[in-house]
Amino acid sequence: MKVILLKDVKGQGKKGEIKEVSEGYAQNFLFKQALAKPATDSNIKVVDNQKAAELKKKEQEKANAQKLAETLGELTLQIKGKSGEGGRLFGSITTKQIAEELEKKHKISLDKRKMVLDEPIRVLGVTNVPVKLYPEVTAVLKVQVTEE
Repeated sequence: MKVILLKDVKGQGKKGEIKEVSEGYAQNFLFKQALAKPATDSNIKVVDNQKAAELKKKEQEKANAQKLAETLGELTLQIKGKSGEGGRLFGSITTKQIAEELEKKHKISLDKRKMVLDEPIRVLGVTNVPVKLYPEVTAVLKVQVTEE
């Protein structure tokens, strides 16, 4: 019996796949647990439409990420910090502070966890901060730290 998996089923497959399983397994386990539904023509069309909509949504998200990457690439975010001798900061500039300044000055909302900064910024000057916006889209944000 052919079924369409509604959720990931261990040992069978992933969500949206069409699998051939025994009728007893389908009736007694998969259908009762709402893990699958029969693979009729109408159900297959519904799943195909859902996959097409999901693909279109992912393409839109990627396009939005690329547009944001271009915007971030053109920006130079200026942050003021107290510093001592040799251009060393008292404290440091973290991804949280960078995200807050970006929101405040440029109205760009960005999650601090998307910024790939190995360690906080502790010196004056310009630092390039990579921002991972989407699996294949990475932008570079320039952060200029100046003395208060």
